[in-house]
Amino acid sequence: MSEQFATIGEELEICFETFGDPSDPAMLLVMGLGTQMLGWPDAFCELLAAHGYFVIRYDNRDVGRSTHFREHRPPTVKQLLMRDRTCAPYSLADMADDGIGVLDHLAIDRAHVVGVSMGGMIAQTMAARHPDRVASLASLMSNTGHRWRGMPGLRAYPIFLRKPVADKAAAIDSVIATFKLIGSPDFPFDEDELRAVAERAYARGYDPSGTGRQLAAIIAAGDRTAEVATITAPTLVIHGTRDVMVTPSGGKATARAIKGAQLVLIEGMGHDLPRDLWDRIVGLVAGNTARAQTQRAAA
Repeated sequence: MSEQFATIGEELEICFETFGDPSDPAMLLVMGLGTQMLGWPDAFCELLAAHGYFVIRYDNRDVGRSTHFREHRPPTVKQLLMRDRTCAPYSLADMADDGIGVLDHLAIDRAHVVGVSMGGMIAQTMAARHPDRVASLASLMSNTGHRWRGMPGLRAYPIFLRKPVADKAAAIDSVIATFKLIGSPDFPFDEDELRAVAERAYARGYDPSGTGRQLAAIIAAGDRTAEVATITAPTLVIHGTRDVMVTPSGGKATARAIKGAQLVLIEGMGHDLPRDLWDRIVGLVAGNTARAQTQRAAA
């Protein structure tokens, strides 16, 4: 396993890593707002690979070692609160094209796509706009952009209004504080492991302004329900009952919008991937890919 780069267009570079056998069915993992591909833990990716997938995780634009759009100022708090669409230098559709570009770089025609939070929005956009490239879709703790479905709970709003910090220790402490707030209350919280990942992420590239630009892309996308309803890929929707960042109504709205989608609500899960749930989540994702393979064989 080593970091590689896919060149998208003339100037954009997307950093990615792979796990498993390239001859196995491809699975593309799309991470959420302001979070590097490390948000998909190494051991989680290895578990997926052990189930027979060629796993690809990548840094979205504006995080980690992928291209950062520093020439564009991040949105102001006022612009975010007013949902000003003009403050976004790129769109969720552009971010979806980045993932497709990684598949192109690897000469992969179709992949099972798994997205979490904002990554779920990007994965939905891939499935809607590139149906020939998405073999199956798993949307975790995400939403359709509807103004009243899956919006953050009141407890989560301070996260969006928090001022960026400059030094390493404060940045890492901020990550710990965030996941103590939005994580899964019914499952163990491993602070030491999270701190190690946060330190690794800081070393790879700390840029809070990139998170602001990604958030602007989410706002600019607006309500995507009509587009999400066009998805034909076999779809699995997973959501935690204790998610305060994207409340469970977001997952329910996603499943309602996609014909034939399977909705799984996990009791006690918040807005993270607790280790105690990895086997269950991987099993659900594998079941959805098997459904996709059966449907494709029958077509």
